[in-house]
Amino acid sequence: MEFILISDFSSIDAAEWNGLLAEAVTDAPFLRHEYLRTWWETRGGGEWPESAKLAIVAAHRDGHLAGIAPLFSTPNREGDPSLLLLGSIEISDYLDLIAAPADLADFVAGLLDFLPGLPYQWNLLDLHVVPESSPTLAALQDEAARRGWACDLQPEYHAPSIPLPGDFETYLAGIDKKQRHEIRRKMRRAEESGRAVHWYIVSDAGTLEAEIEAFLDLMAHDPEKATFLTASMRTQMRLACQAAFEGGWLQLAFMEVDGQKAAGYLNFDYADRIWVYNSGLDRAFMDLSPGWVLLGYLLQWANDEKRAEFDFMRGDEEYKYRFGAVDRIVVRARVSR
Repeated sequence: MEFILISDFSSIDAAEWNGLLAEAVTDAPFLRHEYLRTWWETRGGGEWPESAKLAIVAAHRDGHLAGIAPLFSTPNREGDPSLLLLGSIEISDYLDLIAAPADLADFVAGLLDFLPGLPYQWNLLDLHVVPESSPTLAALQDEAARRGWACDLQPEYHAPSIPLPGDFETYLAGIDKKQRHEIRRKMRRAEESGRAVHWYIVSDAGTLEAEIEAFLDLMAHDPEKATFLTASMRTQMRLACQAAFEGGWLQLAFMEVDGQKAAGYLNFDYADRIWVYNSGLDRAFMDLSPGWVLLGYLLQWANDEKRAEFDFMRGDEEYKYRFGAVDRIVVRARVSR
């Protein structure tokens, strides 16, 4: 493999990047070219300083793109000079190196040979939120050991997900009986409330900007999310939504009651999976449990549309498990010379 350093997103073809991602060991929306390009524009909504430097490493074999390490250089949270994955840490749920399974071992070996020659000071390759199932973790351990380097793997976050059977009633039959009745009861109560209740997925490009703003306003009803939504973070969320919409994988859904937005979910519909990214709720409609009801509609839609998985991603909130999620873990891998 031939390795090169890329310091500008325009220097690598988006279609080639995304084509490789579709074959990679981890194919997640947070690794797509358009998502990471917008993430870099705001440094993750202000999470990282403007002084951070882009350090994408690409590898080619026989003239074809064979691997991407989407990295940037900055001191990490602990102050160590580091190379981190683009997308780290707060707003991207799954990250990884990008290579097909057959090329991964060669790519990791060549990458660790290449990184010491970068024009950046770094002591640590600090990779956050790598899925525990990723073969990248074992490859890093093997190559670090060959060099006498250290590779420390630590569980970082829970990331529960629901496997979907393709039929809503079958899904409901597979979860706890009490929870099954609760979902049905709340959906039926909303539908029989005598109020104008309906839900929809945004599909009109002409209304997208207004719908994104409405969703951010719903998020801000939660005091913690209101604090999270700084001006820079709102910009990042807008850019991410627009990029996902243009790429055809945005699922921005709302439940309205009497013409007012009561709840919203910002998901990604990508690679045969629904990735549940964020939500917002107007507590004025709590009597109708709009968050649970909208989640029920989205699960019904995902089964009807034969999606294979409903991924709640990071966070171990109890309701995720009550809806039938199976636990998984994402890992922090730290490779030090």
